[in-house]
Amino acid sequence: MYATRFLDIPALATAQGSLRLPGSKSISNRVLLLSALCAGSTTVHDLLDSDDTQVMLEALRQLGCAIQRQGTSITIEGMGGSVRNASANLFMGNAGTAIRPLTAALSVIGGQFELRGVERMHERPIGDLVDALRQLGCQIDYLQNPGYPPLRIGHPTLRLGQPIQVRGDVSSQFLTALLMALPLVATSDIVIDVVGELISRPYIEITLNLLAKFGVNVRRDQWQRFTIAAGSRLQSPGEVYVEADASSASYFVALGAIAGVNQPVRIEGVGAASIQGDIRFIDAARQMGAHIDSGANWLSISRGQWPLKAIDLDCNHIPDAAMTLAVMAMYAQGTSTLRNIASWRVKETDRLSAMACELRKLGARVEEGDDFLRISPPADITDWRSASIHTYDDHRIAMCFSLAAFNPAQRTVRIEDPKCVAKTYPDYFEDFFKLCTPITDAVPVITIDGPTASGKGTLAEGVAKALGYHLLDSGALYRIVGLAALEAGLSLSTQSESEIAALATNLPVQFTGDRVLLAGRDITEQIRREEAGMNASKVSALPLVRHALVDLQLRFRKLPGLVADGRDMGTVIFPGAPLKVFLTASVDARAQRRHSQLISKGISVTLPSLRADLQARDERDTTRAISPLKPAQDAQLLDNSGLSIEASIERVLCWWQSKTL
Repeated sequence: MYATRFLDIPALATAQGSLRLPGSKSISNRVLLLSALCAGSTTVHDLLDSDDTQVMLEALRQLGCAIQRQGTSITIEGMGGSVRNASANLFMGNAGTAIRPLTAALSVIGGQFELRGVERMHERPIGDLVDALRQLGCQIDYLQNPGYPPLRIGHPTLRLGQPIQVRGDVSSQFLTALLMALPLVATSDIVIDVVGELISRPYIEITLNLLAKFGVNVRRDQWQRFTIAAGSRLQSPGEVYVEADASSASYFVALGAIAGVNQPVRIEGVGAASIQGDIRFIDAARQMGAHIDSGANWLSISRGQWPLKAIDLDCNHIPDAAMTLAVMAMYAQGTSTLRNIASWRVKETDRLSAMACELRKLGARVEEGDDFLRISPPADITDWRSASIHTYDDHRIAMCFSLAAFNPAQRTVRIEDPKCVAKTYPDYFEDFFKLCTPITDAVPVITIDGPTASGKGTLAEGVAKALGYHLLDSGALYRIVGLAALEAGLSLSTQSESEIAALATNLPVQFTGDRVLLAGRDITEQIRREEAGMNASKVSALPLVRHALVDLQLRFRKLPGLVADGRDMGTVIFPGAPLKVFLTASVDARAQRRHSQLISKGISVTLPSLRADLQARDERDTTRAISPLKPAQDAQLLDNSGLSIEASIERVLCWWQSKTL
């Protein structure tokens, strides 16, 4: 997961390949609660691992539910319609699929409970659910603002004889919460009447389907009356498999429709027969021109008509996935209208206003109504703009706007706070990049060159971490070649130059976090030794070896970007890099830093000897016949003799900012 302040997505060209989606959030949290409340033990397979499901799991543990994890499956010991801990303070984050059904369940069970969340959760309405529960005799108090969390729940005096009325035009989660909780107290028939039009009906279908799996069949009279029969009891089905998330599938369906030019994008884990309402997104995508094939558990999507067709669609049945249509409309010919989406305003943020604002940043012409968006794409390629997309701590805004990187003007799109996708899909951007092919040479590279002990590696690592970019430590490559050559019995001299070059051509090296692997073997500590640094200088002086490593280094240039640290990154390997930094420091400063490093490792060394060694290395590096060490003509010079590493990183990030959006 990218935990950076922002993520810059460069211009993308096409997409192809396959991936397996994570489990559905809507199904996952429903299954977790039903498994905890039912009688018996339930093993849940393919559960979504995300912020929202972790919130639910932690709440269930606090209530006394026994939960065991076994690989990708968990086993839950049901509490038989009650809870073991009748007093708890529960933190619900911003998970509507957790706080609403838990509020209903705990209210009919009774106890002493407080439910809180993040600030945005305290702005999301829950009053209609509380009103419905109070009709039953539940004891619920607002702790701050009436109609909103946080809540305090007490012991109920249940009255089940009269129909319970609940509004259906704000959120379907209110009805879902009642349907999941009331089987716990169904000593007689319990009737729920929906007041107003029920929105997001497919989500109620999910709830009814899962209740039936847990032994409760709810009678439905159209979408206005629901009856839970007397004697209903939640019973474990033994095993439950969670479908892949159809809402998350929408981004990859759109990806295929926009960029599946040569080969399709294939999604595993969900098919057209899914119980999730958002699977109907594929119908909307087909209306816009996408070519979609499907099977029992897969979808295959490629570009059909291009540009896409504009649509005018009632999106009540796909409220979450409809956000993806708003970005697809940027690639359509004509004006698209998304209707009946007032529920967007009470989601993780006011999505209607947020989507309108961010689409306009990119150059779209947008009309925002109370319950609709009307979107016209930029009139001309030149009207597309680079934009920094504010995500409002809303996972779906971050994910759907990644699709804007396919814009015909080849503009960079910045996604602020990309880690917000952890709510439902922590690895979204990693999976997205695996399928995407960038415009030729669009993947950005920052090179950081400089002499020995100038701090190149530390600076490069810090900049790469801040930007979420890949890291190429070319110095480590030479250290690795030196190690591999010695292990192969070769001398580090011109005598073995051709053999070392042949070895370097297909060096099986992998950088994983702060570890370095050679043919799967961890050699991190070996190449950090002082001897390895000396050997790297010897190897780097061999022209054939340097030439052999060029192609290998070029292969490190991958989405979303690369920070390349080395002595000729900006002059030889990536001469077209948009930002080149040449890091310098006085010999005295470098010697002092190296002295401190070695002393901390218990290595006895003197400052004069280190100073002499650095001067000798500088002389060797700057006078070598091939690729002598020197700044690129357009490099930014950074003397860090008196700068902290934090200040140096910030300086480079400021330079980078000036060259991007």
